[in-house]
Formats: sequence, C-alpha cells, structure tokens
Amino acid sequence: MEWLRIWMQQHAITEVECLLPDFTGNARGKILPASKFLKEGGMRLPENIFLQTVNGDWPEDDNIDWTERDMELHADINTPRLVPWASEPTAQVIHDCFDAEGKPVDMAPRSVLRRVLKLYEEQGWRPVVAPELEFFLVKKNEDWDYPLEPPIGRNGRPETARQSFSIDAVNEFDPIFEEMYDFCEAQELEVDTLIHESGAAQMEVNFIHGDALDLADQVFLFKRTMREAAMRHHVYATFMAKPMKNEPGSAMHIHQSLVDVNGNNLFANADGSHSELFLHYIGGMQRYIPSAVALFAPNVNSYRRLAFGDSAPRNMAWGEDNRTVGLRVPRSGPADRRVENRFAGADANPYLALAASLACGYLGMMQQLKPTEQVQGSAYNMPFGLARSLEEALLELEQCDDLRQIFGQRFVNAFISVKRKEYEAFFTVISAWEREFLLLNV
Repeated sequence: MEWLRIWMQQHAITEVECLLPDFTGNARGKILPASKFLKEGGMRLPENIFLQTVNGDWPEDDNIDWTERDMELHADINTPRLVPWASEPTAQVIHDCFDAEGKPVDMAPRSVLRRVLKLYEEQGWRPVVAPELEFFLVKKNEDWDYPLEPPIGRNGRPETARQSFSIDAVNEFDPIFEEMYDFCEAQELEVDTLIHESGAAQMEVNFIHGDALDLADQVFLFKRTMREAAMRHHVYATFMAKPMKNEPGSAMHIHQSLVDVNGNNLFANADGSHSELFLHYIGGMQRYIPSAVALFAPNVNSYRRLAFGDSAPRNMAWGEDNRTVGLRVPRSGPADRRVENRFAGADANPYLALAASLACGYLGMMQQLKPTEQVQGSAYNMPFGLARSLEEALLELEQCDDLRQIFGQRFVNAFISVKRKEYEAFFTVISAWEREFLLLNV
C-alpha cells in the first residue's frame, strides 16, 4: 500500500474510482477522495451487486441468499491507473472481493478467474492469452426502437460497403482513435493492432499476449475507454454481439497457450509437432464449450451472432490455419503454438470468458480427452452444434457437474438466475417483426 501512496502523490491524485466488474462486465464501485481511500485501505459493498440484471431487475430464486451481506473490497495494487479523461487528477483501481472471514467472494468474476488460474498454478502451468476485441462505431441512438446506423466519417458520409482491412476506412475516424490511443497509453493498456473489420464502421483491436488476469483487466478497462473516446466525438462504441441486422457480429477471439515455470511452450514438441497436452486441451474445449457457451455468449443478443452472424463458429470443429472453425490453430513455430477460441462474443465478460476457456482446456488435460480429426475444408458446411438461445445455453451449464465444480456452485447458481431473469424480461417485449407480420395475418 505504501507504493500506491507514493504513486498517488507523484500524480497528485485527488479522487479514486474503486472498481469491480459485475456479471455483465460493467464497472461498479465507489468514488472516494484520495485521502479517504488511503486512510481506510478498502471499502464495503453488498454482495448482491452481482445479482442485478443488465436492466436493473433482480431474479426471484429461492436458491439465492438475499441477506445482502457486505463484502470487504481490497485494492489490487497491480491495477492503479490514471483516468485520462477526468477533469481532476483521478485514479482508478480494480478491487477484489472478500467475505467477513477473508475468503474470496465466489460470485465475483475476478474470483472465478483466479480460482481457475490456481488450478493451473498447482500443476506448474501458466496460461498465456491474447484477446482480439471487435466493436462497432454507430450514430448516437436515443430511441431504442430505432435501428442502429453507421456514423458519419470525416468525408461527411456513412459507410455502406464492407471495408475489411481498409486503412482509409479507419482514417475516417482518426480523431476518435487518436484519442483512444492516448487514453490507452495513459492507462498502460497494451493495445497493439487496430484494423477495420468486415462490418460498416466495425473495428478490431488486438492486445499483446500476457497474463490472463491482467489481460482480463485490460479488456474490462478498454471497453470503458473506447466508449468514452467515442462519446467525446458524439458517436457510440458498442460491444453488442450483433448490433445491426445486415452486418456481421462482433467477437472476442481468445488466443491461448501454456508455458511451464521456465517459460517453455507446452503445446508443441521440439520438432514442431503438437504435444499430447495440446491435443488434450483441444479435446477438452470440444467437450466442454457447448456446456460453457453461456459464459461466451451471455446475452439474448449473443445468439444472433452465433446463429446468423457472418464468420461466427457454428460447431466444435478445429483446424490449422482455418478461420471457419471455432478452434483455430494459427500457423506458428513451436515457441508460439497456441489455439484461438472464436466462440466468445465482444459482449462477454472478459474474466468469465477467459475462465471458461481455460477451464474447458484444463478439464481436457486432466481427463486426457482426445480431439476429433481436424477439419481441412469449410466448417460452415457442418451441422450446427451449439445452443441456439440463452435459455438453452443456461440449461447446458446447469447440467454440467464438472464445470460447476470448477467455477463453484454458488457462482453458477447466481449467474444462471440472473441470466434467466434477463431472458424472461426480453421475452416479454413484443418486436416490430411480430407487429408487422402477425398483427393482421394470424
């Protein structure tokens, strides 16, 4: 804590945003004067903060403890960063959650990821991950009944054609991205590449590979940063999985490898061939991702991307240098051997998506599961092999004892309850399609 005090003094910090990610991946917490933050060394919040739905409602579930016990929140001293858009010198610090006995609160997404990482640590393994996050820029939309539209670029016109990898199309929004990069640099977010994706005003940022918890923190903070940078230019940045009917969906592809205590890649043999551990890892992902898909696709909108989105994986096929599969092995040398999980949407909570991906691979290694033969052609021609709705996905998770054991019963019960309540709320809304085609025709 002394290091944190010195850091805050060096930056003349007057306020501290004490953050924790909720199930949706949004920032919750408190804003404190710097002096109070340093004096108290923590804060309290009710643990039921994790039980609120994205629309502000609460599930009605007798299996949930509704006593609203306080959590003790303690700053992770590895996470202090400046808030570069604040008018006064302000810090943001991510916190971990503990109960009255000092044990991690098992419902907290950061605790779930730490729980999975501890399993790897016990085996002498360290996961290395690199997320790739897609998102759309859209016109400000103040009427949620009105479809989203691409924003106006510097040429005065919205995009209409698809502009994959176009430099000029990215340059249309240079002021936004220059500010985004400035904000990221101030926060030490290791954003690497920026590219234009296939959708109108759809972009992708890649993060430099590293520690799973640190990368989850960076994605969590980047979403907040990108929204802020866009808003300052009267544009929205959205991480919805499928925000527009005729545009592709947005994913969060997760590259992952495994190293030992000396940093040696455990997914490749010395001759460059795939190791047995690597094949078991893929076998575990094939076996368990269908049960974990609710953590990769946690919202009702997520399944519009998986079921109908362009370039979205449809089944558990895997293959080398093949972007039609859900589990892609990029062309690489032994030191860089990795697998790319293409199932997660941009709307996924990064802590839970990383925890789920690593948990599936871990189970495969521990159970020595073997993968299917890799696919050589297009996997889009193969049968659909995933849940088609949030309701189906939650049932798959609920029935998987192995994943319940890894994530913890209390977290799984809470997550399912919250997401079922969201699904029920969504299902009460009568859509424009129903009014157009059913009102006078049935």
